[in-house]
Amino acid sequence: GRPLSMNRMPDGAAGPSFYQKNNEHLPDWVPHADIFSDSNNADLHWIVGDNLPTLLYMVQLGCIEINPWNSRVGHLDNPDWIVIDLDPAGVTFEDVITVARTVKDVCDEWGIAVYPKTSGKTGIHIFIPTGAKYTSEQCRNLAHLIVLEVNKRQPKITSVERSPEKRKHRIYLDWLQNRQGQTLAAPYSVRPTPEATVSMPLRWEEVKKSLKPTDFTIKNALARLKKTGDLWAPVLGKGIDMAKILKKIEAAQP
Repeated sequence: GRPLSMNRMPDGAAGPSFYQKNNEHLPDWVPHADIFSDSNNADLHWIVGDNLPTLLYMVQLGCIEINPWNSRVGHLDNPDWIVIDLDPAGVTFEDVITVARTVKDVCDEWGIAVYPKTSGKTGIHIFIPTGAKYTSEQCRNLAHLIVLEVNKRQPKITSVERSPEKRKHRIYLDWLQNRQGQTLAAPYSVRPTPEATVSMPLRWEEVKKSLKPTDFTIKNALARLKKTGDLWAPVLGKGIDMAKILKKIEAAQP
């Protein structure tokens, strides 16, 4: 039920790519939704993820990775999760691991359940289930509080600056991925890398120095799923109690 942004690569992962949100000539059988775009001042015709034939149709268009909204068509301004995107530039993946663990520490202290996955490239995505109970703005604000605290604890290797020029050799704590209409590589999505890496949900005990972005690929992803089951399932669960969390955060302030 999520609108999908396509990153199309007609010549494969090594060729040029382009993002496509508006789909003017969809077959009748492909689920879709018309959603108003402020920047375009018009409705865009989005593909909506609903079934295997839709995914196969996207693959036939050269879409290697799947990029869904955080929310579904029935409640576009109520995302199912909050996401903190650890986006590194000029640092090691070990640094990304360190920062991911710091996010976990902060969230544990504040009573927030969090679930990590590899991005499939150089970062880690960390998710907080919301149960679609809160608006995009409320979710974005909570994410902002978390990243400010993480930045305070890891000032040398993290940044909350949007401008890449101002955050060289830092991990960008991207909380703005929680704006309505933002998309991110889905769990279990293949990424356009030479190894055909997969964005893989993790157990927290796996988020350690030995973890590598290339650990999960199309060659081993299915075997892992059979072994671990769906580690992503809790992200689509009941969700947090934001009022209780905000009281805990307030009580923790000096």
